[in-house]
Amino acid sequence: MTLLQQYRTVRNASEAICRPLQKEDYVVQPVVDVSPPKWHLGHTTWFWETFLLVPHKKGYKVCNADYNYVFNSYYETVGARVVRTDRGNLSRPSVDEIYAYRQYVDAAMEAFISAGPGEELEKVIVLGLNHEQQHQELLFTDIKYILGHNPLFPAWSDKDIDPAAAQGQDGFISIPAGLYEVGYQGDGFCFDNELSRHKVYLDEFRIAAAGVTNEEYLGFMEDGGYSNFVWWHSEGWDWVKKNAVASPMYWHYIDGRWHQYTLAGLRPLQPEQLLSHISYYEAVAFAAWKGCRLPTEFEWEVAAGRFQWGKRWEWTESAYLPYPGFKKAEGAIGEYNGKFMVSQMVLRGASVATPENHSRPTYRNFFHPSLRWQFTGIRLAQ
Repeated sequence: MTLLQQYRTVRNASEAICRPLQKEDYVVQPVVDVSPPKWHLGHTTWFWETFLLVPHKKGYKVCNADYNYVFNSYYETVGARVVRTDRGNLSRPSVDEIYAYRQYVDAAMEAFISAGPGEELEKVIVLGLNHEQQHQELLFTDIKYILGHNPLFPAWSDKDIDPAAAQGQDGFISIPAGLYEVGYQGDGFCFDNELSRHKVYLDEFRIAAAGVTNEEYLGFMEDGGYSNFVWWHSEGWDWVKKNAVASPMYWHYIDGRWHQYTLAGLRPLQPEQLLSHISYYEAVAFAAWKGCRLPTEFEWEVAAGRFQWGKRWEWTESAYLPYPGFKKAEGAIGEYNGKFMVSQMVLRGASVATPENHSRPTYRNFFHPSLRWQFTGIRLAQ
């Protein structure tokens, strides 16, 4: 697939995710971590304009001078921006204006790519494609949060993106002690936080062949998992009490039966399905209840070729920190990952919302321990 074809494919995919929405759905921001769908559509367009067209396409005129302020996410280098909590207050620009903005930038980008931007700028274009794919996953999870917290539980589609059953494996896989290499290696794309490749020593460990299911987690709940502090970190126990947490996100106990909100609407809980939408705090507590622990991110990566993965982002016991030799790029691009390497935990794998060809064993996702609106799950280790 040519670079131009890749560009068109990725851009079309973002709009396809939003196609089932009503216009009112595009504007809602229930919590700070969830951005309105129309903001995602605008921000991913702003990226192309800001980092490629404005500095590198001669004679390019920005679509609207106010859009840099509206759609800048966190790039201090690029200038002032709307506070993240205020994205839901942006009734203007309208949804139609944002789609017109996408068309304007797409026409310029297609001409820019067709003219041959050169090897260095092609790397920025590939980064932009991966950036938009990240936002496609956020579109799925943010839309699910928006609709899943609507009292009517409206469906995004009549078909859920999440498979009904977990993987068929069971038991634990033994990995011998030794010196291993981790981090990205190859000629393809990776994010800067996957570099540089380096050696780590691991003691012998065992890692579960499959992720934890809803049924297994129900056992934790029925055994008083959310009412017994002994399984929890102090910070996690404070989070449970402060937020009155008693089940994973999107679980609802109705008429004596557990239900779960899905992108296809509210449905009876499927016991065999992989557990999803849990925090790091919950993952650690469940692991302790099982007499296990979470794997480190390096254990996960070393063992990843031995089990099926990719349906859930899997919490690890590793803090999000730079690898040896990590270097930030110059300018705004250098703000992409490095400045977030504090107070967050690493997740490995991918999820049912991750776009095709956007996952690899070295991919390092990261979130604060309390967050659970992503398709997050658990794989145990010993």
